[in-house]
Amino acid sequence: MTDSPRRVPASRAGATPAGRRRLRRTLASAAVDLFAANGYEATTVDEIAAAAGIGRRTFFRYFDAKDDVLFANHDEIVAEMEEVFASADPRRDPVEVACAAVSLVLDSYAADLEVSLKRFDLTRTVPSLRDKEVATVDRYQRVLARYLQARFEEQGEEAASLRAAVIAAAIAAANNHVLRRWLRSGGKGDIAASATEAFALVFDAFRQRDAAVEGEEKTVVAVMTTATPLSKVIAELSAALRDGGDRPPR
Repeated sequence: MTDSPRRVPASRAGATPAGRRRLRRTLASAAVDLFAANGYEATTVDEIAAAAGIGRRTFFRYFDAKDDVLFANHDEIVAEMEEVFASADPRRDPVEVACAAVSLVLDSYAADLEVSLKRFDLTRTVPSLRDKEVATVDRYQRVLARYLQARFEEQGEEAASLRAAVIAAAIAAANNHVLRRWLRSGGKGDIAASATEAFALVFDAFRQRDAAVEGEEKTVVAVMTTATPLSKVIAELSAALRDGGDRPPR
């Protein structure tokens, strides 16, 4: 009689940083499949843990609740964004650096298309997951704003906090626009190319303001409807800022 192979405890999979990342992603994949098949409310933590080959206690070492699982790599992305900020050439435009950092979010979605599409469907039908997604996007925006404010303060800008908040919101809006359009298409098209185009619009809009600051500062007031497409908003702002505020956006 031969000995049966010993089962390595699943918790060992999280003994290293790489192992913890893999386990979080395994849990996310298991959860999204169960939510899609059985419904979010009907799925339990025990079922998710069992599908991932771990115990309930191990699950709670990684997540506080089952709705956290769908955004398993959130902390990783934030950490990677911080690394981009820390390693960026100080001579590089901070808005360009911020756009490069938030593109990591898009890379993450593109790297696991199947889970991303299922998660997108779930967040449109489950209010609690939608709220979680909104909170996640808000955190990305705050990380961007902190970095931008620090850079603008280094440059001696008096309105560093306000400008950082406005630009961070614009970058987040561009990111969300590209991501949602790509997900609605089923992941078709070149998301990287779309992101490059969207972030270029943001960068161009706020880069133009830097040129205007060299002379007399002027105020630009934009009046648009909430239905105005993002590309038109940025194009109009860019044109107004380029003209030094002499004509208001239409």
